[in-house]
Parts: sequence; C-alpha cells; structure tokens
Amino acid sequence: MKRLILNLGTIALLVTAFWQAGFKSAQQRNNTPLSYTGEIMDGTYAGQGSHNQEVPREDAKASRDCGTSHAKDGSKLVLYNSEAKTFINLDDQDKARDYAGKKVAVVGTYDGPTKTIHIQTINAAP
Repeated sequence: MKRLILNLGTIALLVTAFWQAGFKSAQQRNNTPLSYTGEIMDGTYAGQGSHNQEVPREDAKASRDCGTSHAKDGSKLVLYNSEAKTFINLDDQDKARDYAGKKVAVVGTYDGPTKTIHIQTINAAP
C-alpha cells in the first residue's frame, strides 16, 4: 500500500512539473524555430491571466483595446498561455501589436535566459 501511494505521488509530481512547464523550454538546440500558441496580452495583466477585470474600468470595449492602449503607453506585449498560466516576452512589439487581445500562433526561436521569443511570424489561431 505504501509503495502504491509513493508511486502515485511520484506520478502526480511529474505530471504537475510538466504541466507547470507548459510551453516553456530551454534554449532550443541550433535555434530551430518552434510554434507557440496563446493570446497576445499586455504584460501588465498577464500575471492576472485576463483583461476582464480592467476592461470595464478603463472603458475599453474589448481586451484588444485595452492591450493596444497599454502598448501605446509603453507596456510590453507578451504571449500568454492560459492552460499553463505562463507568459513569454516577445521581441518584435510592432508585429505583436497587430494581434493584441487575439489568440495566435507565433513561430520563432525561444531564448531561455531572457524568456523571449524572437518572432519570425504571427498568425491568428483558429
């Protein structure tokens, strides 16, 4: 019985660790571009996981308006993954700004030390 509990605990720990890692990875070998999915969001609210609390307060009609207005104020846009509840910085803010508040697929290389995706392309996700 103790062995069963120990095994289940180990499995639960491993599943949690992989789930927490989400779409983050170490520096890619040979800088092969990978695809990352999530929502382009203002970095200020990425920790909250949503603009829903701020949109009514700021008279914005949608999260896109909120993200765009904050980006104009100098806030950085990030790629937020709601499943993993994590975000990654984006190097090209001009490309990201066009997709603020939208679910996207970003293709690029990930720089582990700076937690930044070096964007090659961004496309709207289905």
